Amino acid sequence: MNKQLVITALGKDRPGIVGALSEALSVRKLNIEDSRMSVLGGEFAILMLVSGGDAAIDEFINGIEALEGKLDMKLLVKLTEAQEDSRVLIPCSVEVVSIDHPGIVQDITGFFSRREINIVKMDTSCYPAAHTGATMFALQMTIGVPAEQSIAGLREDFAGLCDEMNLDASLNLTK
Repeated sequence: MNKQLVITALGKDRPGIVGALSEALSVRKLNIEDSRMSVLGGEFAILMLVSGGDAAIDEFINGIEALEGKLDMKLLVKLTEAQEDSRVLIPCSVEVVSIDHPGIVQDITGFFSRREINIVKMDTSCYPAAHTGATMFALQMTIGVPAEQSIAGLREDFAGLCDEMNLDASLNLTK
């Protein structure tokens, strides 16, 4: 029987870190099903969903401390199961750009949370504006909107929030 394991790893960024972690999984016959990686500051972070036989997953979990030392990374693992959501969800993409200021993420995620809309994926970044050098904020998000909710109404409410916050934003069906 196959189990699924979510692994979060964090360590100083350096060449070869992805290869070393994937080798540690491969030698235990664990399959990487999904992953997200990023360098944040000088740190490398990865989030992975892996699967494998019961014994392989148990061996990996039991060897975490030694693997942390070998990889010079902090690892957090959690057994999981495939998510079963009986609701029909419509995938939509959200993009936001504005001058950076505290609270943007909280306000945007709160807007969707209050409407019981699941955030499936979110990426944020800051960068200097081309001509002024002002710090700009960008957010890209994928959400799952329950089918019974009006996309047009949601888009209108979202546009109203973004106008109040002086954010340039869009909410569109994912193609």
